[in-house]
This record gives sequence, C-alpha cells and structure tokens, in this order.
Amino acid sequence: QVQLVESGGGLVQAGGSLRLSCAASRRILSNNGMGWFRQAPGKEREFVGGINWNGSSKFYADSVQGRFTISRNRSNDTLWLQMDSLKPEDTAVYYCAGARGAYASGVMKDYSYWGQGTQVTVSS
Repeated sequence: QVQLVESGGGLVQAGGSLRLSCAASRRILSNNGMGWFRQAPGKEREFVGGINWNGSSKFYADSVQGRFTISRNRSNDTLWLQMDSLKPEDTAVYYCAGARGAYASGVMKDYSYWGQGTQVTVSS
C-alpha cells in the first residue's frame, strides 16, 4: 500500500511563505496526477491545487491562484506546494493526494491515496 507523507507545515506570520513537501513510499505515482487539499477547523476538506502526471498542466482553487505553486519530481515521486503571501484564512491541515489516473481533478473521490496531513497556521 502506498503511503504519502507530508512535511513542511508550521506557524508563519501573514504575508510569509512555507513550502510543503509530500513523499510517496513507493514509486507508483509517477504516472498519476497529484493534488493538494486542505481542511480548516469546522469546515469540509477543499481542493487547493492539482498537477497532471508529467507536470505539464496545473490548476488551482481561486482562493490560492497567484499565491500558491504546485510542482513535482517524477523521478522520486515528490510533490511540493510553495505557498507565498499567506493569509490567516489559509490556516488548515494540508493533505497531499494521489489521483486514480494521469490527471488531477478538484474532486476528492478521484483520489486513491492520501497523506496524514500537515498543519499550517498563519497568524495575523
């Protein structure tokens, strides 16, 4: 079974940056789309950004467009999320996910593999 492990979360002031990483335990996601989701306290998990199998296509939620950048390294199944100009409303647990197919989507049911999450807290 594939395990995804996120890292890089923490506490940052508004306007600051963080870079999240996600590593897969086995190299079976190199041909799969991948994505980032987040869940704030009392809210449903929501899509943040996705990237297709070879990194040629990326897309983001409107709330993070222009501030967050998703990237991947297929050779070692690593996924990143660069988060700039962070806002207090970005505070959440962030999850990486591996899609069922080659392309990412904004829908949770299209993902088979999930990490345990990493906490991001943005102070005002």
